[in-house]
Amino acid sequence: MSSLVSALDTALSRVADLADNPSIDYKQLVVVSSWAVAAFEVWLFRRQIACYSLPSPPPELASHLPSETFTKAQSYGRDKTRFSLIKAIYSQLLGWGLIRFGVYASTWAISGRAMGALGLDEGRVITRSLLWITLLTFLTTLPSLPWSYYHTFLKTWLLMAVIGMPILATFLKIIELAGKSFVPWLMLFMIVVQLTLQLIYPTFIQPLFNKLAPLPSGELRERVEKLAGRLGFPLKHLYVIDGSKRSSHSNAYFYGLPWSKHIVIYDTLMEKSSPAEVEAVLAHELGHWYFSHPTKLLLIAQFHLLFTFTLFHIFIHNRSLFSSFDFPSSLAVAGPNGSPSSQPIIIGFMLFQMVLEPLDTVVKFLMNKQTRKYEYQADEFAVRLDKTQELKDALIKLHVDNLSSPHNDPIYSAYHHSHPTLPERLRAMDEFKPGPGLKLKGEKKEL
Repeated sequence: MSSLVSALDTALSRVADLADNPSIDYKQLVVVSSWAVAAFEVWLFRRQIACYSLPSPPPELASHLPSETFTKAQSYGRDKTRFSLIKAIYSQLLGWGLIRFGVYASTWAISGRAMGALGLDEGRVITRSLLWITLLTFLTTLPSLPWSYYHTFLKTWLLMAVIGMPILATFLKIIELAGKSFVPWLMLFMIVVQLTLQLIYPTFIQPLFNKLAPLPSGELRERVEKLAGRLGFPLKHLYVIDGSKRSSHSNAYFYGLPWSKHIVIYDTLMEKSSPAEVEAVLAHELGHWYFSHPTKLLLIAQFHLLFTFTLFHIFIHNRSLFSSFDFPSSLAVAGPNGSPSSQPIIIGFMLFQMVLEPLDTVVKFLMNKQTRKYEYQADEFAVRLDKTQELKDALIKLHVDNLSSPHNDPIYSAYHHSHPTLPERLRAMDEFKPGPGLKLKGEKKEL
């Protein structure tokens, strides 16, 4: 095992040496690749906009979409997609401007002067890193405020600061202490962070934005409890959330420990659907639990993190990368005070993320493909529970009420949508073939 680790370390060191080449203009590489990704996304938006000119809905929805509703949905979808297109172009121009005018390096210099003004030693590299990230966050988010709701933005930004800053500080400290062996320690830390956030989000964070209340007694509660009992789902609490407070979006989800689960139903779903239809939607959600989809996605995310951290291991001391973005190349191996222990790791990680952006586009396609597969499986689960018509009716109602366009370009949808389109889901439900019976009340070991 030690020889394998040694061989891997040697291989990574050789790749790192090849990547640290002064002839590679990393800034130009990032600029060209970011514009290539932006051009690809604009092309996708244009393909989708063309779908809004189709004269009639797909056969699966023809009987559910009156002509007037269909026209409104097409018009709404066109306006929404055009807005997204303009926003994407704006974001690309903003990102390009930050690189073109050397904002990343200049804000690092500003953070150093601010440290001096506060009487803090520049050698406190983690404190300076957090200050630098704060400055960059302001510079990138303030110009985008017109695209956001101010109240929600401020609350979200504050929450990110309270939770994110300590996590980032620990992230940087682990790399500082572990040196070249940071990958396994960082992976362990990130796994703990993810699991902790999954546990505390519904209890402590979600209530900051929405109100949860126990689901009242009645037909719906009886249906849900009966369904949970039939499946062996360890239901502890049933809640209704005031989703209508922010939007008309409807949903239902579960969370909790393997032996103690909680179900949350949006009030908008209850208002628009019958108890039987809400039960069918929950049958779909519990299909995700039955097939362990959340755990599988969590494992996939860990492999992606491991891959990312391993690649970062190659770039962490890349002098050429730093100098390309107008940083002193010495910062790739040592801090402002010349000490290797105070190297500003955050700079290398930010620049590395920019270099990695084109790969993220590919990852997005692959992740959407996987989650779409899971959505089909969850639909099939509901079908096997004899909820086919109720699930169809619920999905169609939500689609019509939200004025969602029934037409989606396949490439656009594969890139932007983690769920199959409604016509695709309806067709799949009709095509599901009988399979082996479901093992109900079986012991599940889901995170």
